[in-house]
Order: sequence, then C-alpha cells, then structure tokens
Amino acid sequence: MGEEGRLPLFETKEAKGRTAYRMFSISIFVGICLIWMYRVTYVPGVGIGRWAWLGMLAAELWFGFYWILTQSVRWRPLAIYLSDDGGSDLTFYALLEASHFAKDWIPFCKKFKVDPRSPSAYFAQAFEPLDSHYKDEWSTIKKLYQEMEDRIQSVVKLGQVNEEIQAEHKGFSEWNLVLNSRNHQTILQILIDGRDPNAVDNAGFVMPTLVYLSREKRPQHHHNFKAGALNALIRVSSEISNGPIILTVDCDMYSNDAQTVRDTLCFFMDEDKGEEIGFVQYPQRFMNITKNDFYSNSFRVITKVELSGMDGYGGPMYIGTGCFFRRESLSGTKYIKGHKTDWNKRAQRDGSETVDELEDRAKVLASCSYELGTQWGKEMGLKYGCLVEDVTTGLAIHSRGWKSIYFEPTREAFLGLAPTTLLQSLVQHKRWVEGHLHIFLSRHCSFIQGHGKIKLPHQMAYCIYNLWALNALPTLYYVVISPLCLLHAIPLFPETSAYLFGTIDCALNLLGITKSAFTITVKIADDELSKRYDQEIMEFRTTSPIFTVLATLAMINLLCLGGAIKRVVMDDGVGVESFVLQFAQSGLWVLINLPIYEGLFLRKDKGRMPPSLAFTSTALAVLAYVMPMH
Repeated sequence: MGEEGRLPLFETKEAKGRTAYRMFSISIFVGICLIWMYRVTYVPGVGIGRWAWLGMLAAELWFGFYWILTQSVRWRPLAIYLSDDGGSDLTFYALLEASHFAKDWIPFCKKFKVDPRSPSAYFAQAFEPLDSHYKDEWSTIKKLYQEMEDRIQSVVKLGQVNEEIQAEHKGFSEWNLVLNSRNHQTILQILIDGRDPNAVDNAGFVMPTLVYLSREKRPQHHHNFKAGALNALIRVSSEISNGPIILTVDCDMYSNDAQTVRDTLCFFMDEDKGEEIGFVQYPQRFMNITKNDFYSNSFRVITKVELSGMDGYGGPMYIGTGCFFRRESLSGTKYIKGHKTDWNKRAQRDGSETVDELEDRAKVLASCSYELGTQWGKEMGLKYGCLVEDVTTGLAIHSRGWKSIYFEPTREAFLGLAPTTLLQSLVQHKRWVEGHLHIFLSRHCSFIQGHGKIKLPHQMAYCIYNLWALNALPTLYYVVISPLCLLHAIPLFPETSAYLFGTIDCALNLLGITKSAFTITVKIADDELSKRYDQEIMEFRTTSPIFTVLATLAMINLLCLGGAIKRVVMDDGVGVESFVLQFAQSGLWVLINLPIYEGLFLRKDKGRMPPSLAFTSTALAVLAYVMPMH
C-alpha cells in the first residue's frame, strides 16, 4: 500500500453521547449552585441547628468541588522474568517445573490456538474435545499438567524441596546461604536461555528466556517493597535480554488473550503516534467477580469512564498491573519528538560467556548497595516513598513528555483474583486512599509535579483519586448529622426540593440520559466463606474497627428514622413537608445498610458480625440517639 493509503495501526475516537452528557452535567451543576445559594440564603438563627446547617454547607461545598474535579475525565469521554520477593525455594521449584511443562504446553497452544494460555484457567473451563486426534493430545497434555500440579502441591504440603529434587538443578544450592526471607543474597537463575540453540520446545521452536530473581535483602537496607523489586528486575533484564517493551503483572494474574502482545505492539509501533507512547495500560479485571459484584470490585466507573476519559489529555495513570512499558520511559528518559526506537536492539553478550558467568555479572544489579547514590527510585524506574508507587511513576512518565494509552479489548487481556471478604476489600481501599492522599500532600501532587508539564484537566484527573480519602469527612457528617437533625425536627432542606429533584431525575430517566442504579438483592445462606461469596452474602465475622464504624452508622440511621417516624405519627403529620428529603435520605441509607442489619441481628452463620461488635455499635448508636441537640 502506498504512503498515502497507509492506515494507522491504531486510532482513538471520542465516545458517543457527549452532547447529552454535557447537558446532563450542566443541569447537575445548576442544581449544585442552587443548593449552595439556598444554604447561604437561609441560615437558621443561633443554636445547634445553625451549626448543623453550616456543617452541611461545608460538606456540600466539598461534594460540589469534587464533582467538578471528576468532570475533567467525564467531559471527554518479551523475555519472561519472575520476581520472587519472598525468596522461596518452593516458588523456584514451581517455576522449574513450569519450564519443563512449557516444552509441551507451548506447542499445544500454538497448534490448537488455545486461549487462555494459563493451563489452570484453560482446563477449569474447557471440555474434553470430541475430535479423536485433538482428544488424544488434549488428554495427554492435561495428564502432564495434573502430574506437574500434584508434584508441586506435594512439595508445598511438605514445606520443603527434598534432596533428590535439589540434586536436579544447581539453583537449589543458593538456599544453603539464605538465613530468612528478609536476609539473603541475590538469587538469580536463568532457567531457559533464549539464545541457546538447544533451548527449544518439543516442536523444535525457540523458547523465550525464563529467569528467576530474588533480589538481595538485608535488615539494614530498606527494600522499598514492590517498587524496589521491579527496579531490580528492570536492571537485571537490561543485562540479560534488554527487550524494548516491559510487561508488569501481579502474581495472581494470568494472560487471558494470546493476542494481547500483538495488539499492544500496534500502539508502540505506529509510525505516526507510536513513538510518543510511554506505556499501554489494560483495565484490571477479575475472574471471580460475582453476578452483582456486591463488593464493587469491578470499579466500573473508573475502568469504563474515568481511565478512558484521561486518554483525551495524555493518557491514563499506571495502575500497577496489566501494563506494557517502553523501557526508555522507565529509565528517566524524556520524550523527544522525532526520536525513533531501534526495535532490534538487544543486550550485547560475549559469545564465550557462559550462563553462570552472566548470572554472576547480573546479580550485582539486584544487590542492596547498587542503588546507593543513584537516581533509581527518584528519576529512574518506579518511584519510592509512597504506598501507591504505580501512580507516582505514571505521573513522572507523563511529566517527561510521554503519553499513555488505555486499551479495553472485548476479551479481557488479564484476569486476577478479587477480595472475597468485606474486610479484605476495605483494607485494600484503605491502603489505596492513604497512598493517594500522601501523594496529594507531597511534591508528587499532580498540581506540583505536573505543573507546566501536563494539561490542567490531566492534573485534575490525577487528583480525583488523590482526594478519595477526604471524601470520608463530609460523607460521615452527612450520614450522622442528617438523621440526628431529622430525629430532633431540625429541617436542613427546602420543602419543595425533594419534588423538584425527583421530577428532574425522573425526566432524565425517561429521556434515557441516566439510568436507575439502586438495586438491593438480599440472600441468606449457611455455608463456608467461599460459598457465601459465590452467593453474594457479605462476610463480616471479624471484630474490626472498620466494621464497628459501619455498624454504628447503620444503627444511628435506623434509630433516628424510627424516632422521626414516631414523632410524625404522634403529631398527626404536622410539619412533615419540611422533612421529606431528610426522610428519603435516611430511608435510603437504611436500605443500603440492610446487609449490616442482617449481619448484626438475623444471620446465624459464621460470617455474621460478632455479638460483641453488635453490642458496641448498638450502644454507641443509642448514645447518639439520646444526645440532646437543642
């Protein structure tokens, strides 16, 4: 095809329905402004009601500001290295077994176009074929996999690799010098050398290089967690293979689509825009999401709307997994327009150098002292000093002029495991929001680090997540003060507001601009944790401060709603028009908390809330209930 007729390898298009969404957003903004005007214009006189009113104004100012912040993204809708940071010989043994199995598995996948190429995932969902030729090979490969799986499970159950197995590979001798998982030398083993002509699978094709790495750890050296492990991996890989593209995935994830690498290269190798792309981010997806995703592990708004929206300003942030990097973008290099990548550049190796000599030379790059006095963790590699180093790393790459791509293919590229208990999910969120707030309060804040380097909407998009934690304060105020004011007959909203916003919301639903999303499905079952998760029954069980807060807030709303209804009934409904919206608000929170009430008082299974937690939360709620507000 001639130069004029050449098609790009990829194309970015703006989403449909932007005009309708912008009209919807403008109506929301007008509503927010009207609420602010009402708060400022009708401030009550001196008393508790006045302070409650002003507190609501402060909360609503924050909610309005945060909503405006979110519009920045909604307005514009390889060699293989395994880093074992635990330094376990059991992990090394499993990887060694996998390297042997791969000689049969890879040809089988190529011949029959197998997807997904994770044998565990494939055999969990595949049925035995009817075709006799395919059936024989399928049965043979499945038997080989099960035998490998049994050997690994036996070793794990035993807790150690027996001497007979250790004698099969020199790598096991490394563990003779390991004191514990936090105090050991660098362990580096090249299990498959892709440049060795003898490193072929059973069909005769060259196999990819496979490397095991456990970086050096010493008590006197801070190891910088995941970022430190990945930086060691980046340096070691540059010495052994030096591939221009680096994929990072978490240990609980697997590739669900064999075409993912090819699709990604279409972005990097596009002749028009490929050279400016620093990384390609795929959405984080999970294989064990329940039908209604009752722990909200899918992050639909983030993955479907916000990350896509960031594409309009320079690309999505790095979310820690399922991401392909251009090696140059991770090395601290700034994007220079017109630069061309040499896709054939590989690590230069002396033909006389043995694998053992290469391993010894590369081990130095994963030592504790290597980074001292260097820019690693600062301007090179992944950033140090933050719980969400992935976000600060992505921002640094964007600030150096690189762009990123968010690609959400029809078939999920990578699948992992989502938390299966409420506490696990909440703890994960706690870690994220803590790390993001730390970013906002540091020099890594997008308004500081990105100033003059990335567009203002891009800076705002990063802050959507940086300010997650601060949403808790106005939300907590709303959840506590509003029902208490309802209980004590302190009006907080105008008499007609419920009908006005109800009419607007109904009209928007009828026009198809918005959809009603509030649905509650309550199921009760008596079984073990995994079965309760499959049946979408919330798991409490543990006595946690997080659950105490949730249960107390739920009880406050229940008691206050009951007390307010009692007052209205006894007063024959006098003055109820001033509290319509507060009744609706408190009633909604009670409905949302139905699973908590069940966990407190109705359920008898092991996943219910402990009696001590039920007593504490109820006592605290009663205390708030009887507290005077006049």
